[in-house]
Amino acid sequence: MIELSFKQTNAERIVRAAATLLFNALERSGAQIRKLSDLTESPQYGFTASAVSEPVGPKYVRITDLQDGKIAWDSVPFCECPEPQSYLLWENDILFARTGATTGKTHLVRSPEEAVFASYLIRVRPKPNVDPGFLHAFFQSDNYWSQIADEKEGSAQPNVNGAKLSALKIPEAPAEVQRCITRFLSIVRRRQDGENLDLPELPAPFSEQRRNVARIEELAAQIQEARALREIISKEQDALLFSAYRKLSELAPKRPMIEVAPLTRRPVTVDRSKTYPQVSVRSFGRGSFHKPHLVGSEITWEKPFAVEAGDILISNIKAWEGAIAVASDIDGGRFSSHRYLTCVPIPMVATARFVCFHLLTPEGLFHVGEASPGSADRNRTTSAKALMQIPIPAPPYEQQLWFDNLYNQIECARRLQSEVTAELDALLPSILDKAFKGGF
Repeated sequence: MIELSFKQTNAERIVRAAATLLFNALERSGAQIRKLSDLTESPQYGFTASAVSEPVGPKYVRITDLQDGKIAWDSVPFCECPEPQSYLLWENDILFARTGATTGKTHLVRSPEEAVFASYLIRVRPKPNVDPGFLHAFFQSDNYWSQIADEKEGSAQPNVNGAKLSALKIPEAPAEVQRCITRFLSIVRRRQDGENLDLPELPAPFSEQRRNVARIEELAAQIQEARALREIISKEQDALLFSAYRKLSELAPKRPMIEVAPLTRRPVTVDRSKTYPQVSVRSFGRGSFHKPHLVGSEITWEKPFAVEAGDILISNIKAWEGAIAVASDIDGGRFSSHRYLTCVPIPMVATARFVCFHLLTPEGLFHVGEASPGSADRNRTTSAKALMQIPIPAPPYEQQLWFDNLYNQIECARRLQSEVTAELDALLPSILDKAFKGGF
């Protein structure tokens, strides 16, 4: 399938697959290929104005208001438009996003309120003998998107203009076939939205595609069910881990961090001829990551410090939002900047994993926040002295080792689940590609 620059919902993917199968079959049947300009009135660019929340004029539909096949009219802003008649939306208008990340995305207007459309949109109106749903169905298919991909202009800001839209090629179909395709795609979408409807029958040469679409829907539902189950398991794993932590910590004595995992820094004398591989920490408890090497000859204000596996690595400017992690084996031997604090647990007193887990709990983050004064989020810096006074629960060391083992088992399961999720993400595109090539 053609790659899009914006993310589609599962419902949109299934509709796109169904539309592609139908229009592929239409082209194979020998349908005459027409230009879009033969089937619609001339494209029209939208109105340029500033959006405002006060009702100073008609509503002002923008690209961002077109979401998942709908317009959320309650959230659409207004604009001042002295002569709105030329830009008012009508029933069955089709809107195109002509620029930005969603270039080519379309919307079929149904039951419009009094509204005009913005300048980053293009409107086309089907001619009287053309079913609007048929045109919009084509605009969901790969047959359409492949042409849009060829016609996008500009690398920094892709766009498609009215002339190029008019030149798009679309297979022609008799009125009855247009209506069948429109109804079929409408039912597919409604089924994806949860309605209990049967797929309508299709005339030749599309009858085989009904079975293919039904099979795609079935497989997509199974994939979605597997993903939902994976999310349930992940939440249960989180709950199990936190429950274990809470049972160990609620009756444990608390000791200041300096008595559990004191600050331990390993300053490096910079050699201008060497490079220093870096390790950093993501916010919100998302672990460590590696940054490009620092070249010794280019190090100016940064002061590298050595990191060893098992260190608790804390960003002193983002600790308050969870930039705290345990350095892994592959992090050992790397270097952090002076903006990171390294704390090393005292043997037989604490484990790095248990201390880090506590610091990322709501209670721990509260204390980290208290140790990170500042007038604004970006100016909040964790005080090493205050950090060392944060109270840390200290259950028996053997219990902390048990917790670490549980944590590692769950993380191992998470990695396997992530691999399965990646396979699930690749499965539906593979199924669709096979269907489009006639091997489904």
